[in-house]
Amino acid sequence: MNLKVDILAFAAHPDDIELSASGTLMKHIAQGKTVAIVDLTQGEMGSRGTIQSRYEEAAAASKIMGIHLRENIQLADGFFEINEENKRKVIEQIRRFQPSIVLANAVRDRHPDHGRAGQLASEACFMSGLSKVETSLNGESQATHRPNAVYHYIQDYYIDPDFVVDVSEFYERKIEAIKAYKSQFFDPDSDAPETPISGKDFFQFLSSRMMQYGRPIGVKYAEGFTAERFVGVNDLFDLI
Repeated sequence: MNLKVDILAFAAHPDDIELSASGTLMKHIAQGKTVAIVDLTQGEMGSRGTIQSRYEEAAAASKIMGIHLRENIQLADGFFEINEENKRKVIEQIRRFQPSIVLANAVRDRHPDHGRAGQLASEACFMSGLSKVETSLNGESQATHRPNAVYHYIQDYYIDPDFVVDVSEFYERKIEAIKAYKSQFFDPDSDAPETPISGKDFFQFLSSRMMQYGRPIGVKYAEGFTAERFVGVNDLFDLI
């Protein structure tokens, strides 16, 4: 299915978006913007859950967020590389959705997939605008398309943001969307292996990070992003 969207969000793993940028996506959906998510992998190397449970959880989270379309291009979790084959798969999705804005993984993070996925998406956004890079989807040739901007959401490692988005109004729904990944997060009845995100205090960490980003702009909760180029505005009051 083809759908031109305002924002296309890439994620190395299902749940990356929910953890780091779901409030921002929901805020823009509420403003009438169209949003799609492309998960690069199925999260098959994760210590908890299965491929099937990840698909089910991603679908549940997408419903909570109101995402218009979600795709998984099934790169190898933990082992995908920044090569021509994978760039072409990402370019196909960029040209399919023709977004104005792309959100991508953090430029660096604890999980090596995150920084690599962020670089892969960024490079593919540039290559997608080159007419001599030919791609097709479902047997149809695709037109070139380069997004206006690429922004990287911030994940586990702290990074000074270039800008933050007030998501206070969507905090509860964000937590609900994250908890849709039942296999990944705290469950006192689970006998699955413990991971850095499965502990009872992980949601306190998330809330604290959002409060840290919100405090300087006078709001309770915010999500942080880094930009690849200057952020331009038409009105200084947009920066308040």
